[in-house]
Amino acid sequence: LSSGTWSLMGVELAEPRIDAAALQNNFTNEGGVEGTIRFLKNIAGLWLVQECRRYWAEAGHEFSFGQLVSMAREAPAFRCLVNPDHPSFLAPGQMPAKITDLCRQSAQPTPENEGQTIRCALESLALRYRQVLEQLEQTLGRTYSTIHIVGGGTQNKLLCQFTADATGREVVAGPVEATALGNLIVQASALGIITGGRAEAREWIRHSFPVENYTPNRSTTADWNSAFQRFLDLA
Repeated sequence: LSSGTWSLMGVELAEPRIDAAALQNNFTNEGGVEGTIRFLKNIAGLWLVQECRRYWAEAGHEFSFGQLVSMAREAPAFRCLVNPDHPSFLAPGQMPAKITDLCRQSAQPTPENEGQTIRCALESLALRYRQVLEQLEQTLGRTYSTIHIVGGGTQNKLLCQFTADATGREVVAGPVEATALGNLIVQASALGIITGGRAEAREWIRHSFPVENYTPNRSTTADWNSAFQRFLDLA
């Protein structure tokens, strides 16, 4: 899972997957390193959070991302949910109002403050990750026990924990600068510095940069399962 302004969830395959299930579930095949295929789906990422923060800043209320996460952590769970990929969220501007309007249209309680708005966005995104993961597993006929998250979104520890809780999977988060590091190891391979292919390159990264591990909180599993059914009805 590449997590940033946008999210990309998928797996690395040896060959493209071109069949009715891939088409129905809207997965794409992208060319990868050494002839591999990145089989994935694009998902709205932290765009909702970033746009809320920008709106509040323009209104004279400056919050750091850390402050927003802290407020979301203290907000009540599962008060309201939205589909992060709803078309109304694509254009910039007025994001808190858009989230409120979508909650109102689906007859849910609406967020009453910044913390509730951000919690709605983060919980909804984690549930969307679960939905896409289940679609991925159904399409490929496989199951996955671990989600590896890379990119700037790994710094949002609350979202990482929500992802583990929502999916029931172990989460390994990091490195943050995954795009730059991917570029580096490909160039190092081209120059002959790395000679063992992707396996050696990944060992370089694994031993050079820290990661954080998140385990699902089993005491909240029933609550997340209930929220997921609500989310599916909304989505």
